[in-house]
Amino acid sequence: MQQKKIDRQCHFCQMNIQAINYKDTNTLRRYLSSFGKIVPRKRSGVCAWHQRKLANAIKRARTMALLPYLVK
Repeated sequence: MQQKKIDRQCHFCQMNIQAINYKDTNTLRRYLSSFGKIVPRKRSGVCAWHQRKLANAIKRARTMALLPYLVK
């Protein structure tokens, strides 16, 4: 049997968010796995443009010590 493809719209496109703030850690944590890795597009449902912005915001937040690099 074939699975139906679920069309999910990007959360940021849906909310009309252009810039992703690195200081908004609650939003960024949503796109981290339980190990602290950045969740891929396929699993998160974010478009390519916002995924790049999201990855940069997460990396910047890690550098500023707002998010952990590793989760123990």
